[in-house]
Amino acid sequence: MRVKIRKDDTVEVISGRAQDKGRRGKVIKVLPEEGRIVVAGINIRKKHQKQTQAQGRTMKSGIIEFEGALAIGNVMLVCPKCDKTTRVAIEREDGESKRVCKNCGKAID
Repeated sequence: MRVKIRKDDTVEVISGRAQDKGRRGKVIKVLPEEGRIVVAGINIRKKHQKQTQAQGRTMKSGIIEFEGALAIGNVMLVCPKCDKTTRVAIEREDGESKRVCKNCGKAID
């Protein structure tokens, strides 16, 4: 699956959980095979962790918070130039492809 969102892009959540909808964050990880992305500070999950010991190190027990993955269709890219959510077009020039904002027409990369 071709993904038009990359790591370190700013995205806005457009659908999903009520407390996350409308929030913006930076993309930490893109999982193109699964069609999902991980966004900093969005979709926070809690995991109850037992104390474990591996290779001489001890991991503490307790409740660990981490960002869960979101479906790519639930977020929209925020254009760094016009600061609005936008769809993305791919334009090819001289054998190179670049992402272009559909609102303002400026290159995103």
